[in-house]
Formats: sequence, C-alpha cells, structure tokens
Amino acid sequence: MRSKECDRTASMRVYSNAWVDKETGDLNGFELAIKNIDDSTIEALLYVYEGAPAEGIPLPGRISNERVEIKGDWIEHLIEYPSKKEITQTHFVKIEGALRLASFRGKIHIQSFDDLDVKLRRAKHTWMCKP
Repeated sequence: MRSKECDRTASMRVYSNAWVDKETGDLNGFELAIKNIDDSTIEALLYVYEGAPAEGIPLPGRISNERVEIKGDWIEHLIEYPSKKEITQTHFVKIEGALRLASFRGKIHIQSFDDLDVKLRRAKHTWMCKP
C-alpha cells in the first residue's frame, strides 16, 4: 500500500496536521493532498488517521483564487466482528477553506462525525511516505 500511495501523491501538494501519540504510538490527524487539473478543478486525497495509517479518500474539488471546495462520498470498507462480515458505510465529505502555498485553513465535514476546524501545514510528503 505504501508505494502505491506514495506514487499517487508524488506530484501533489500535501498539507498535514498528522501526529503520533507518544504514549500509545497511534497516528492521528488529517492530511490533504491536492493536484490542480486546470485553473478551477482539483483532485484531492483526504487521509483520516484514527490510530493507524489509512488510504487516501479520492474527492473532486474546485478552486477559485485561494478558496477551495472539495466534496464527495467516502466509501468505507469495514469488517464486522465477530462474524468477520465485510460491510460498507458511505459518508458524505465536504471540505471548505483557504488554500495557501504554506497552509490550508478551513472546515472538514464528514457525515456521521463532528465538523472540524483545521489548520494543515504544507508537508513534503504524506506520513506514509516519509523516507
């Protein structure tokens, strides 16, 4: 998974607030990888870290000056225990805010979760792609 994700994000701008809890070793936070398609269209990958690395959620978006609006569905594949049955959950995701060269400041709304105000700083790569 690591090299596939690293290949996907190599040409993208990455913004992050990901951090590792010193006591538990859990990876937490968000990362947003963005690639401009044209003057007003972007492709984004949202990484949601809730204790461990995760695959990016592909989402389409629009940009105008520094204002970004990204929205789409996150289809989450889960394993139900103890039956080990695979289930899927779909969450609507909306990200809005100001995208600058060094930071992203805005709101992340994920259906079924609390809305979050975030500030993400520019990073050289996603957490999983650290050398």
